[in-house]
Amino acid sequence: MAVSVLKPKANYHARSISLPSRPHPLVPQFDEQLCKLQASEVTSSSISPKFSGLKDLHDCVDNLLFLPFTQQIFARTRHEKWADELLEGSLSLLDACGAAKQALLQTKDHVTELESSLRRIRRGECRISTKVEKYLASRKRVIKAIHKTLKNLKGMKNKCSFSPLNTDSEALSIVSKLREMEMVTLTVLESLLSSISGSTMRSKARSWSLVSKLIHHKQVACEEEAAGLTDFEKVDSALNTLKGKSINPVHVEKVQNELGKLDSTIQDLEEGVELLSRRLMKTRVSLLNILNH
Repeated sequence: MAVSVLKPKANYHARSISLPSRPHPLVPQFDEQLCKLQASEVTSSSISPKFSGLKDLHDCVDNLLFLPFTQQIFARTRHEKWADELLEGSLSLLDACGAAKQALLQTKDHVTELESSLRRIRRGECRISTKVEKYLASRKRVIKAIHKTLKNLKGMKNKCSFSPLNTDSEALSIVSKLREMEMVTLTVLESLLSSISGSTMRSKARSWSLVSKLIHHKQVACEEEAAGLTDFEKVDSALNTLKGKSINPVHVEKVQNELGKLDSTIQDLEEGVELLSRRLMKTRVSLLNILNH
């Protein structure tokens, strides 16, 4: 008996009664991964584990896209406006990944330079002050660029109401999955960029309320977590204790400790963003191949 990709649909034959077909196993798998990501945003402020969840979600969608039944659905509806909107959305997400990569790379370079200067602190206080000022100036540029990207993502969220589909319920179901994946990916990227710039807590509640509405789940009540600084903000704060002051060994040690933690955080985030970029590109290519087939 044929298995439906998306929703139960009764099949009847002249001489026998067929049981209603079941949803394809990939559908509940997708829903499970989506719920895990949503729950992790409520219960954890750590971003790196979410990249693994996004990979699993994108893998599930890719498997859905390659099912013959799904490709038949897309063949019927590929000329509708939603196809262009999904492709445009995936491109915007790739741009956001690029902005995150650039922000992390610039910050990492200045962290390395500052760590090297602190290890040679006995060569003179002036050089340290110069490096501190240079790092903080770089942070301002990074934050400015991130705010621009966040503004673009906000515009993308405001356009989350895609063009209406035709009456094909099967097409509606599969496109809804793609939209949900796009919105949850956007939210994780927004959390990442907000974390780098130091505005995580302000964006958190707003972002996931949108995801909750989009996927038609019961809205998750999220109690605001205790205010805390990101590793990026902790370094900024520690460096401000050195700026314009005489060298204090205690302050220097604190800065070195915070820089070491930030270096490790950046490495984890870089790996996560690279992983997400590859998954986004693979999904986009798969979608393009199907729509152009």
